[in-house]
Amino acid sequence: MFKTSKTSLRSLATFASPEAVLPKKYGGKYTITLIPGDGVGKEITDSVKTIFKDQSVPIEWETIEVSGIDKNADGVLDGVSQAVESLKRNKIGLKGILYTPTGTSAKSLNVALRKELDIYASLVLIKNIPGVKGKLDGIDFALVRENTEGEYSGLEHQSYPGVVESLKIMTRFKSERIGKFAFDFAKKNNRKLVTAIHKANIMKLGDGLFRQTIKDIAQDYSGIEVNDLIVDNASMQAVAHPQQFDVLVTPNLYGSILSNIGAALIGGPGLVPGANFGREYAVFEPGCRHVGLDIKGQNTANPTAMILSASMMLRHLGLNDHADKISKATYDVIAEGKTTTRDIGGSASTTEFTDAILAKLN
Repeated sequence: MFKTSKTSLRSLATFASPEAVLPKKYGGKYTITLIPGDGVGKEITDSVKTIFKDQSVPIEWETIEVSGIDKNADGVLDGVSQAVESLKRNKIGLKGILYTPTGTSAKSLNVALRKELDIYASLVLIKNIPGVKGKLDGIDFALVRENTEGEYSGLEHQSYPGVVESLKIMTRFKSERIGKFAFDFAKKNNRKLVTAIHKANIMKLGDGLFRQTIKDIAQDYSGIEVNDLIVDNASMQAVAHPQQFDVLVTPNLYGSILSNIGAALIGGPGLVPGANFGREYAVFEPGCRHVGLDIKGQNTANPTAMILSASMMLRHLGLNDHADKISKATYDVIAEGKTTTRDIGGSASTTEFTDAILAKLN
């Protein structure tokens, strides 16, 4: 069985985009766009704000309220436009999940932001955390997902009553750049295997193009192996033997499915950090995109994924000392097991968990 070189807990949230464009400091501080999002978004971003303020992290927030629950279409569009303009100014954002209702014609605001700013690469980190009993041990893989084409392009129309056509667009250009992103990540983080996930046995042209492009790119990265898996098999392997995975590179839909499987394996969506990168912008958000509408306002949400995503953001900005201290304190609280949230077996509230992190820091 292939054995991969695994990263440490400290580097769980370590990555900088190869094309990173960092914002300018004003008065010794970075201005960061904050989009709290829907559901528990405000509660878990408030946790980050509390920790950053306590630790004097040199960041000022420009908060933009955007909600997919807003029934006023003009208000929703205005919010997205404001968020886009803010991110264009600030380059970096921290974001909660925006709700996308089913059964309506409403577009995904998450997708709209990514497409408008060409934030093409999603990075999700799936790793066991000491103190949390997962389904299996020894899990440590990164999932790199293409954000801007494939099934999530939203190109649908009804050509005849009762007949809907959904277009899946796959291009060599976008397959190449997500492939290069995945191999660059593997190289920088001492990972040795990149696995392309596809359905080329059925979608021979579209997914076939993706699969072959990833294999072609591998020729430029000596020391990193490449293989591929059909998405059905990859899903089975993920729940049977996820330890074999190192870096997965996927089109949009398959990455969404596998990130949720990964979250379930290690203890739930509240533990999975993530980020989205483009040529000019980076937006950090939990990697498993659950809104938490059912627990909104109850002060029970686990803010770990948001805190670790914010730590990724700090490393992206070169604020490694702050990132190390905050992520270590978070891990220490979880490992200690005295003040953890309900989703991972504890009884603490969101604010109590945050206070426990502050106590570790101080």
